[in-house]
Amino acid sequence: MEVKEPDFYLDINCSQNNHRGEFICGDVFISRRIKEDGRTIAVLSDGMGSGVKANVLATLTASMAVNFTIEHKEVQKTAEIIMNTLPVCSVRKVSYSTFTIIDVEDDGSTTIVEYDNPRCLIMRTHRPFDPGWEEIILDSQKNKGKKLYTCHFKARKEDRIFFWSDGIVQSGMGSKTLPFGWGREAVENYVIKSVKNTPFISASKLTRKIVNMASLNDGGSPLDDTSCGIIYLREPRKLLFVTGPPYDEEKDADFSLKVQQFGGKKIVSGGTTAEIIARELGLKFAASLEMLDPDLPPAAQMEGIDLVTEGILTLGKVVRVLEHFEKDQSLGRGPAHQVVKMFLESDQIHIINGTRINVAHQDPNLPVELEIRRSVVKRIAALLEDKFLKEVSIEYI
Repeated sequence: MEVKEPDFYLDINCSQNNHRGEFICGDVFISRRIKEDGRTIAVLSDGMGSGVKANVLATLTASMAVNFTIEHKEVQKTAEIIMNTLPVCSVRKVSYSTFTIIDVEDDGSTTIVEYDNPRCLIMRTHRPFDPGWEEIILDSQKNKGKKLYTCHFKARKEDRIFFWSDGIVQSGMGSKTLPFGWGREAVENYVIKSVKNTPFISASKLTRKIVNMASLNDGGSPLDDTSCGIIYLREPRKLLFVTGPPYDEEKDADFSLKVQQFGGKKIVSGGTTAEIIARELGLKFAASLEMLDPDLPPAAQMEGIDLVTEGILTLGKVVRVLEHFEKDQSLGRGPAHQVVKMFLESDQIHIINGTRINVAHQDPNLPVELEIRRSVVKRIAALLEDKFLKEVSIEYI
């Protein structure tokens, strides 16, 4: 049976602020794509207190939640195993960590399980959507009477799932303007207004906006670890990355037509590759003289192509930039940084890797970083999938 590709992309992000005076966040967010099962799992855990101790407990909780969810353990069983493993506060008699688990399948089937975090908000376009929450009361000796909340629904394109820690809804508590905190209802109204004003806002921009607002409620100095996560099901942004000429010169025309017919943004990496495409499609191709990176030849211009760069040197630098890239890092204007920026702004990346051997890259006197193109491309694909959760496919030609 043929597996149907999802018609949406999961734009997932979680923005966080640490409790004031702490160097590490006591909330932990983990997301994992299980490609072979066609599932994506996201977990947010809030460790009691703040700092290192809270982070350790939240990390333990989030890791267990992800692993048990991957194994398809029954919801109640998963929660009980986690809660039986965690220590209990001797004074308050509650577990040291809360959690929200969200499991989204490629057909949109979604399951959410919550323990002690503020209730998730599900938005269908720009309106709140009630999936029908079920309350589960645990009956094991250690956790008797504790409540889990769970729901199951079929998510659609343009749905958003918001999940958060106490630091969001309790922000501003004790202040003159918000003596009882921001509150779940006010947060929901703020989210509705934000989505109506900017209907296609990305998960990263909206989570940061909500977390920043919570920080403002606390006078710019958060009184708790603050986390807001969003899963946004949207139209995928597609990118074609082409590097290397086809193995057989007779395939040059078919190869170039693939590039022309692709519906999305396009990058061509490699002078010979660019020349073949320009020749076969009759496109204007002009080199640039503007040096934006002293390590690399300048980018070129070709009509119908968003970015044209040199080949193997640029690919090597792209790998290094991706390996060391940190969240919210700003990128330069050089060719490799432009490639990385376009990768990060895309969801589904299709790579066409031509396999004609360039004899220059086999010269043992050239620098070690001039690896064979195929190896570098595989490394780029692995980084984009594992580190940035992009959907990547490679076609060798």
